[in-house]
Amino acid sequence: MAWPRALPPAVIVVAVVVDLAWPPFNTFPLLATVSVTAAPVYSLARTVISGGVALLTGWLLAFRESGEVISRPNVIGFTTLVTLTVVAAFLNRIFAREREQLRTSRQVAETVQRAMLPTVPERVPGLALATRYQAAQEEALIGGDLYAVHDTPHGLRMVIGDVRGKGTRSATLVNALLGAFHAAALQTPDLPSVVQAAEIQVQDVKAREEDAPYEDFVTAVFVEILPDRSAFRMANRGHPPPLLVHEGRVTALEPKEPSLPLGLGDLAGPVVPVDRYELPPGATLVLFTDGIVEARDRTGAFFDPVPRSPAPADGPRCRAGRHAGGPVPAHRRTRGRRGGPGGDTAPGRGGRGVRGHGAALNPASRF
Repeated sequence: MAWPRALPPAVIVVAVVVDLAWPPFNTFPLLATVSVTAAPVYSLARTVISGGVALLTGWLLAFRESGEVISRPNVIGFTTLVTLTVVAAFLNRIFAREREQLRTSRQVAETVQRAMLPTVPERVPGLALATRYQAAQEEALIGGDLYAVHDTPHGLRMVIGDVRGKGTRSATLVNALLGAFHAAALQTPDLPSVVQAAEIQVQDVKAREEDAPYEDFVTAVFVEILPDRSAFRMANRGHPPPLLVHEGRVTALEPKEPSLPLGLGDLAGPVVPVDRYELPPGATLVLFTDGIVEARDRTGAFFDPVPRSPAPADGPRCRAGRHAGGPVPAHRRTRGRRGGPGGDTAPGRGGRGVRGHGAALNPASRF
């Protein structure tokens, strides 16, 4: 923020104006705050310079008022300014170390987050893929967003999810779930078996952690695009519904039968509801985490990712940013697009679901 950096010179200006307008007023208490307000926002050199400027200003004002500087009140004021400048210099070093530690922890958290998430190819036969991830900057904890894409003999299988909470526990669940998805996606012949493998893995992680709360869960969407790319199957476990964009229309793919998130499957039956959808040539499938739908405008209204008019050329995150009046919190979106009769096309621009991840299937389409 710019205004804290303007505060020290503003205090000096106010002190000078007050002294000129009302000479009996003692401006030393005002000048004493200059170096202290500079310590959190300036470098060490500028903090010391701010204290020196305050000291010089006090000396000039005292000399102007009485013509003498060496008096008991003035000596006390000058001593206070020097002492507070020294204290501000020490505080500045403490603040600088804490800022550097916070910056490092954020960088480490983002690096770990990116290392956990697999690299997604830009193209697979008949499809183009685009992903985008941006770590949340508000805090240094590792987020719980995840995604993965595997091209298998059974079709292109994708997952996108969001672990409840943040930190090391969520990272453990992310790693476990991605490992289970990787193994099941390559080996199991049907999508419900992939979902069940992920459910078992999440339940196992919760059972092995003594302090893991019972309500830990993972919302996720599993997608299986058929080998001929004509249609896809989807199992939604409590996650925001993906969007299908085709010929300017945006359709939210709500599950016909709601399911509990992963980790809570023991509260429901063993059956995994799976929906089937057509994937026309040129259509784009957009998967995202919940940050997009959590964006609000100044009135508190939530962002609706499904436009009432034909889909604009920019992305849902761009529209969410305009809706919220600023940048949308970090999240990821995955988008895929099916190529038309001419074969594969260039990959579409990756959008982003606020505060996490996303993916998309279908090149050159914009959302």
